[in-house]
Amino acid sequence: MSVLDSIIEGVREDLAARRISLSQLQEKLDQAPAVLDAHSRLLASEMAIIAEVKRSSPSKGALADISDPRALAASYQEAGAAVVSVLTEKRRFGGSLEDLIAVRSEISIPILRKDFMVDEYQFLEARAAGADVVLLIVAALSKNQLKDYYDLATELGMAVLVETHTAQEIEDAMAIEPRIIGVNARNLKTLDIDLSAFSELLPMIPDSIIRVAESGISARTEVEVAQAAGANAILVGETLVRSGNPRVAIDQLLGRRV
Repeated sequence: MSVLDSIIEGVREDLAARRISLSQLQEKLDQAPAVLDAHSRLLASEMAIIAEVKRSSPSKGALADISDPRALAASYQEAGAAVVSVLTEKRRFGGSLEDLIAVRSEISIPILRKDFMVDEYQFLEARAAGADVVLLIVAALSKNQLKDYYDLATELGMAVLVETHTAQEIEDAMAIEPRIIGVNARNLKTLDIDLSAFSELLPMIPDSIIRVAESGISARTEVEVAQAAGANAILVGETLVRSGNPRVAIDQLLGRRV
């Protein structure tokens, strides 16, 4: 079993344990805050940053003891992040929907629910918790699931970051006519990083689509590689949570004077 398969198995088990009735979930949906426009935020600057609330990862283990995700998200917002990404997968990333709800109560910019979305219920609970964007990983879904989940998320008003790792996955992503495609430099089966993925794959995505470079970005030079390949945004987690000063780290990544 690959790392990705193992994570998805755990996601399904945890989902089964926390399900509530659809009527209860509908009540939460009715009370959810209005969806914020992530697309315009990601296009508002030459290079946007999606800053991540991330406690741990399968490849590195524990990254940071984030006792107050609200404070971390607020620092991201103050530093000019376009979107805040909140990990909600529990077993490998130490996240939860409670983290997302807490962050939503603190910040006024869009929030990405970063998780392995493999069930329709997850999209409803994401919106109920206040998510404005969800992640769809092409490698984790069939073509029919990719289309159906994209349509469901869109119907709920949320933006969708469609994550790819190969040229074939970009082709599959393009078939659903998404507005945002990410290229992840991390192989989800081996967890290895290969930054050449940015230069090889991002140029395959049309300029009309928002292009996001994901994983492995820790220095300004790597941001420049992604930008030269056509990225409109970068998604960064580990570098920020380990930095000690996320605002300075964001300034450095974006080439601002500090």
